[in-house]
Amino acid sequence: MDERSHQGRVRAGAAAPLALALLLASPACQSGGGEISGTPEPAGLRVLFVGNSLTFRNDLPDIVRAIAETAGEGPTIEVRTVAFPDFSLEDHWNRGDALGAIDEGGWDVVVLQQGPSTLPENRALLVEWSGRFAERIRAAGARPALYSIWPPRSQANGFNLVRDSYAEAATAVDGILMPAGEAWRAAWVVDPDLPLYAADGFHPSVLGSVVAAYVIWQRLTGRSPVGLPPVIEGGESVRIDLGPEQAAIMQAAAAEANGRFGRG
Repeated sequence: MDERSHQGRVRAGAAAPLALALLLASPACQSGGGEISGTPEPAGLRVLFVGNSLTFRNDLPDIVRAIAETAGEGPTIEVRTVAFPDFSLEDHWNRGDALGAIDEGGWDVVVLQQGPSTLPENRALLVEWSGRFAERIRAAGARPALYSIWPPRSQANGFNLVRDSYAEAATAVDGILMPAGEAWRAAWVVDPDLPLYAADGFHPSVLGSVVAAYVIWQRLTGRSPVGLPPVIEGGESVRIDLGPEQAAIMQAAAAEANGRFGRG
């Protein structure tokens, strides 16, 4: 299955080994369908997510919000999502819902995501449409961010291509790069059996979304997730018990990926 077909359907170098000392120092949901959703929170960071099913699967933005609530210290995070199946950034631009949400203003960061973009033509489209969105985002007083994802399980050699595509787009718009796919790789260095893919071999499992959420939370707040509680709780909508060992691996993986590849 080629990327072009994936990018149409989605609503939407290996990492260095993690330091065992870092791991030992740590303590020990699935939603579907296209939607425009909001989760109001007290004053803090306001973050708009624009993407497809790699964003709305497991309600990734709400997990980010819940991590901020679990952390206790630091800013609260209010999230809103504009995400539809099979959507690229160009599709969002043409539909207009994401632009309308951006133009409302009051956002601190707008997180952009589309398909893996491993093909040269799709990388070019990612850079082009990230640039168009970035102009609108900055006009509304916010910063653009790129949520760098992963390739399908069948294209394991595509991780570098995904990372490079999103890094190029983030650099082009002087935006934030959130290297979630690289955090997956870093986690697999420690535990190759972590089930980060869902059964379809492309979308994230809940664990996959948690790793991505740790990456995003760290880039938004500047705080390392290492040492956060192993249970993520946020109101009545999120309660994910990772267990101490698994939480330590995933938190350290997010910090590793951000340290090596994150920007902004």
